[in-house]
Amino acid sequence: MRATLRRGLCTASQLSHVDGALPKMVDVGAKGETRRSAIAEVAVRFPPDIYAGIFGEGQALEAAAGPKGPILATSTIAAVQAAKKTSDLIPFCHPLPLERCDVQYERLSPDPNPGVR
Repeated sequence: MRATLRRGLCTASQLSHVDGALPKMVDVGAKGETRRSAIAEVAVRFPPDIYAGIFGEGQALEAAAGPKGPILATSTIAAVQAAKKTSDLIPFCHPLPLERCDVQYERLSPDPNPGVR
């Protein structure tokens, strides 16, 4: 049964990994191969002075560096590692092979604080 999520809420009877009130692992042994995609997004906001010190005015995002090294290169490695470990991080997620993992960055408007997404 598929859950229809509205504002992040649904009932336990709509979830495939819940049996009554308890979580359960579902059998995917007979399931055919399907193509899947997922998008994860995070936004990081900074106090304006910190943002200016890291990213600078007009500086390319890729050039941002901190005392421990290149910031976006480090976050790209972390993003790819998280994608590869999804089945370890999300309960009842079956391991799935990855064909590709794209990581993209963009500046956010300075309201309420500047940031990167």
